[in-house]
Amino acid sequence: MKIHRTCDGIKRRDMLKAGTLTVGGFTLANYMKMAAAGQLQSGRAERAIFVELPGGPSHLDTFDLKPDAPSEFRGTFNPISTNVPGIEISEHLPKMAQVADKFAILRGVSHTLAAHRLGREYVNAGSKPIPALEYPSYGAVVSKEQPSPSDIPSVVAVPRAGHGPGFLGIRHAPLETNSTPEFGKPYSVRGISLAGGISVDEVERRQELLKKLDRRFAKLESNEQLLEGLDKFGEQAYSMITSSRARDAFDISKEPESFAKQFGEDSFGQSCMLALRLVEAGVRLVSLQLGGWDTHQDNFTRLKTNQLPKLDAGLSGLLTGLEQRGLLESTAVFVTGEFGRTPKINTRSAEGGRDHYPRCMFMLMAGGAVRGGQVIGESDDTASGPRHEGISPDDVAASFYYNLGIDPALEYDSNTGRPITLVRDGHVIEKLFA
Repeated sequence: MKIHRTCDGIKRRDMLKAGTLTVGGFTLANYMKMAAAGQLQSGRAERAIFVELPGGPSHLDTFDLKPDAPSEFRGTFNPISTNVPGIEISEHLPKMAQVADKFAILRGVSHTLAAHRLGREYVNAGSKPIPALEYPSYGAVVSKEQPSPSDIPSVVAVPRAGHGPGFLGIRHAPLETNSTPEFGKPYSVRGISLAGGISVDEVERRQELLKKLDRRFAKLESNEQLLEGLDKFGEQAYSMITSSRARDAFDISKEPESFAKQFGEDSFGQSCMLALRLVEAGVRLVSLQLGGWDTHQDNFTRLKTNQLPKLDAGLSGLLTGLEQRGLLESTAVFVTGEFGRTPKINTRSAEGGRDHYPRCMFMLMAGGAVRGGQVIGESDDTASGPRHEGISPDDVAASFYYNLGIDPALEYDSNTGRPITLVRDGHVIEKLFA
C-alpha cells in the first residue's frame, strides 16, 4: 500500500453509572426516560471499526457540498441525491449515496488544531492533546475495557495505528499488520501465519526455550510496565500463531469473489473486507487508514480520479457487508480525517487546491445504536464554520464510546496516581441515538 506523507512530513457497560454522565443536558435520567418511551435505539455495539482519512479530506467536495456558494468556494463537483430524501452528497460518491440510510453525517464539526500531527492525535483519542499527557487511542481503551479471547487480538491496525496507547501502556497497543491485503491473493501477517514451512510443533518447542530464557534473565528486569506489555505480546502472539481462528480471520481468500468485489479491488477496499472478517472473528476494534487527502494542489483531479472512488467502494462495501452478515447492529463504525479543507480554493495550481481547515469538517458514524439516514449539525453558506453551535471531536468521541457501552466519563489513574477522565470535554450527541 502506498504511504502518503502530509505536507508537514508526518509519515461498559449497558448501564451508565448514575451521576457520571452529563452531556449537554443528556443525563442518565434523560436516557432512562427516552429509553422507556422507545425514543432511543436499543442495544450497544460489541465491536468497532475506526476508519481514519489522514491528510484531511475536503468537506465541501464530499459530504457537505454548497452548490449555491460562489464558484471560488463550491468548486467543480455537484451534489447528487441519496436513498434518503433530502440528503445530498458528492456526485463522486454514488455507492455511498445508495447506502445513506446506514450512516449518519456529522456536519459543522469544528476544532482549532491545523497541524496534521496534533489534529490526528485529537481525532484518534477524542481529547485535545496536551504536552504533559498522551491520551490513549480508542483501540487501547477498548483493549482495556473489553478484551477479546486470548487466541484473537483485541485490536488490529491495518496497516499501522494512527495513535498509540498513551498512558494505558504498551500492553494495550494494537497488532499492526504493516501491510494491506490485495484482491484475489492470500493474505498473511507476520506473527499470525506460519511462513517458511515452520510447523506448530516447532513453534511450541521454541516457546519452551523462550520461557527458560525468560526465567534466566528475570533478575535483569527494570521497566515493569514495558516488560509487562512485552510479556503480554509474547503470550498473545503464541496463542494466536497456534490458533486456527486467528489465521482464518486474516485469510481474505476464503471470501467468494462475488462478496469481495463489492469492496473494490484496491488495497483500501480489501482492508475494509479484512476488517469485517476480523470483527466477525472476535477482534474488538479494527482501525483502517486511507491516506492521500492533503490536497493543497489539484484538489479536484486527485479526489475525482483516486481518493473518492476508493472511499466510495470501500466504505459502501463495508456497510453493506456488515449488514449482509448481520453485524451492522453490533458494530460501531467511525470515519474521520484530522480536519477539513479551506472553503476558498487557492491558486497554487492550474485547478487550485484547498488548505488545512479545522474550523469546519465532517465525520461519519454508523452501526450499533446509531440511527442512520440523518444529518446532524450544519455549516454556514460557504462551509466556513458551523451555522449554529459546532460539534467537537470530543463530542463525537464521547458518542463513540457510549455506542460501545463504555462510559466516556470513566476515570483512570496515571502512572503518577493522577485521575484522568477518558473524554474530559465531550458530550454524547443525543440525536445520533434518537
